[in-house]
Amino acid sequence: MATAPIPETMRAWQYSSITGTIEKSITLNEGVPLPTVSSRLGDAELLIQVLSASLNPADYKVPEMGIIVRTVIHTPATPGMDFCGRVVQTTRTVDDFGIGDLVFGRIDAQQHGTTGEYIVAPTKACAHVPDGVSVDEAAALGVAGMTAYHAIAPNVKPGDKIFINGGSGGTGTFGIQIAKALGCHVTVTCSPAKADLCRSLGAEEIIDYTSSDVCQTLKAKGQVFTLVVDNAGTPESLYKAADDFLLPTGKFVQIGGPLNLNSAKMVTSRLLLPSFLGGGKRKYEMYNIKHAPEDLKQLAKWVAEKKVKVVLEETYELEDLPKAFEKLRKGRNAGKLVVHVGK
Repeated sequence: MATAPIPETMRAWQYSSITGTIEKSITLNEGVPLPTVSSRLGDAELLIQVLSASLNPADYKVPEMGIIVRTVIHTPATPGMDFCGRVVQTTRTVDDFGIGDLVFGRIDAQQHGTTGEYIVAPTKACAHVPDGVSVDEAAALGVAGMTAYHAIAPNVKPGDKIFINGGSGGTGTFGIQIAKALGCHVTVTCSPAKADLCRSLGAEEIIDYTSSDVCQTLKAKGQVFTLVVDNAGTPESLYKAADDFLLPTGKFVQIGGPLNLNSAKMVTSRLLLPSFLGGGKRKYEMYNIKHAPEDLKQLAKWVAEKKVKVVLEETYELEDLPKAFEKLRKGRNAGKLVVHVGK
């Protein structure tokens, strides 16, 4: 087992229970014990000093689900999944990462999240940061970048037309550029204030969801889309309406939306019910993120080559995490919010 000098405690934001919202329920604690890498032979894990973390809606939606989550995530718990940091310790079976390596990636929601100064991550969740990619850029790739890549890359070929519902958020800004890098024509929804951003990233057509009936606007185009990526979850009728604008062989990938009982019922109906009972005729997939280090490398390579731009709306210091959550919750950010955790 390789190691570097490691403190016994760290600073980390923690919650034990959620009263109202996460930003009103977290406390920055100074003497939090560090997580530890596994001592079991065969486990490939890294202890990482977090430099930057980026926020995603799931970082507050999951903790706010209440008792259901507390059966899986032990408290006091630290939110955050995306990270960029330096390796300070490895388990014995690790040979592709070394002490001092700059790495990035995504961990699953767990007790020790990335808004604490140290995390433990399996090597399958990490990749090296290439030259030409900043710490903040790398920190923003894990959830939003991988989600967009996995929703789009396996489902398209050059020349396909895709529709992204919600083009200006973290996943949307990556999705536009990934689709363009793969040779697709891109239509998105966004507000008028974000239209120029979406066009600058490569979107050919913009639908203003604040003044247009999105479903009717898409219906007027006919069955032309190979793929629909729904980052927003609204309008709820979008999947049913997709029969009119999604090719019979196309796919509807659901990413965004509220995490509650009603949304679970909606997803179930889409997967199981026939069209006349509220289901749809097109293939429906509820996206589930997975670890894929080679795809992390591909995303970072595109960023280094300037083929994909990481849109960073705002950065925060660790002490200002509640303000970052407040901003994220409004759902109006253009791109990613990054928190500086360590130095």
